[in-house]
Amino acid sequence: MKRNRIIALISAGAAGTAATFSWLSVRRLVDRNRPASIAPVVGVTTSARKVALVLNPSKSGTDEAIAAVKHVCAEAGLAEPLVFETEVDDPGQGAARKALDAGCDVVIAAGGDGTVRAVAEILRDTEASLGLIPLGTGNLLARNVDVPLDDMATAAFGAIRGPARTIDTGSITLDHVDGHTSEHAFLVIAGMGTDADIMDDTNEDLKARVGWLAYSEAGVRHMPGKRKKISISLDGGAEQTRSVRSVLFANCGKLQGLDLVPDAKIDDGVLDVVVLSPRSAAGWGWIFLKTAFRSRGAIPVMGFYPSASLAVRCHEPMNTQIDGDATGLVNGLKVSVKPASLKIRLG
Repeated sequence: MKRNRIIALISAGAAGTAATFSWLSVRRLVDRNRPASIAPVVGVTTSARKVALVLNPSKSGTDEAIAAVKHVCAEAGLAEPLVFETEVDDPGQGAARKALDAGCDVVIAAGGDGTVRAVAEILRDTEASLGLIPLGTGNLLARNVDVPLDDMATAAFGAIRGPARTIDTGSITLDHVDGHTSEHAFLVIAGMGTDADIMDDTNEDLKARVGWLAYSEAGVRHMPGKRKKISISLDGGAEQTRSVRSVLFANCGKLQGLDLVPDAKIDDGVLDVVVLSPRSAAGWGWIFLKTAFRSRGAIPVMGFYPSASLAVRCHEPMNTQIDGDATGLVNGLKVSVKPASLKIRLG
């Protein structure tokens, strides 16, 4: 018994030492005032005129999605919706362009986060509205704007007959390690570092069987590791060099039931930059407990920095992800917000 107590005390002391070391080794970015937010733009109920459905045929539930959209259109006295399918090398941009060319003012994305992001990329800065029918694993945007995940009829009704709400979108430019650059939109959270390593290394077969829990398995494998140096500039300010595990760029903050970024709002004209810099498992545990229990207290291994734009230079290549999709190794990136750039229909 005495020996067990000694072992427990040693273990507790080791954990405390690791946490203290993690605390003392973290250099936070210079505190800044929150950039001025814009007033949310809330649309009024408007009648849809012509509806298109952009469908990812690889997802289950596609027949039900088509039937639900057709039913709502018929009830509203609208013509039968146009249906476009995504392709392996075109996750939705081409289909969304066809919908706009056909004169559709409501384009519904039925698929996962990749399909939603691809359609939104084409619809932003247009008069057309985005509708959502979640068919994927993460369904990140749907969770953040309270679109039902298990009620296709209600989702279809909101997508066609609900009021339009105007939201922000993010823009990210990636400087890939092979020398080329690419530009993308994002709706929820983009990131670099450990979060992207997890997305890139999640077992697809396991993901198909257990859904988002597959990310947890990859997360455990990637928890060990070293921090990497980045130089970051917020809103055109001076570069600050820090050692990090992940940097997240949040347009909104809910991930699988956890409110990771409580202050992030999807229509305030500001992104919330989250810097994660734990050195050990104790640091990751600290982050998890803060998030799970929605603690408002600051912790040194997790910093929040509201910003309208930023640039990051990597001292060594880092993985990236956009709304949960792995987007490869980069030497740096630039991120900015496009306020009130996308109309979305909700019930």
